[in-house]
Amino acid sequence: MRPGTVRRPIPSHCVTVGFQGRIDGMADNEILLRHRQALEMFTARVRAVKEEQWDTPTPCTEWSVSDLVNHLTTEQLWVPRLVRDGATIAEVGDAYDGDQLGNDPVGTWERAAAAAIEAFNERNALRRIVHLSYGDSSAAAYCAQMTTDAAVHAWDLSRAIGADERMPDGLADAALREVQPYAHALSKSGLFAAAIEPPSGADQQTKLLCLLGRHP
Repeated sequence: MRPGTVRRPIPSHCVTVGFQGRIDGMADNEILLRHRQALEMFTARVRAVKEEQWDTPTPCTEWSVSDLVNHLTTEQLWVPRLVRDGATIAEVGDAYDGDQLGNDPVGTWERAAAAAIEAFNERNALRRIVHLSYGDSSAAAYCAQMTTDAAVHAWDLSRAIGADERMPDGLADAALREVQPYAHALSKSGLFAAAIEPPSGADQQTKLLCLLGRHP
């Protein structure tokens, strides 16, 4: 993904307006499981960032490690307002614009991620309607997109800091199924690099990353 003028949830992985994510045939409990897996992977990588690595470049063009973590943190901060409170984009306004990490990037990320997980896991939360940049959507679709975004950016962060890049079992497959229906439009939006052809015999993670313009 190419950085823009942040920080509106469009929603998740900075897809452009009108893309509504879902994971076909996946029950709510599995959507929540994959979401938790993605955030836990990202959390582990944030905790592994060394002091001298916060300014390190990432596979996201023009984004440093700090920029990437700030982006994901901002996305999580939106979740309770949109899912629990039913807020609109206008009502939230510029509350989450700019730097959110401050002097405690790890702690800030952890609190934001925990709050997002809690909001999505509330009773019947995935059945709610959320008001996103392109219009109304189910919270289940929003959660699915957030899962894909966090999974791919966890890989970006892993690559940037030299950590283990392998996603948890089942996560890449779920994310690939979520993004495939509209992946062709992502590169046209200018927010993602063009897809590249995966190698013969590629696994699901490699296919996912290649689809979203990464070079695994």
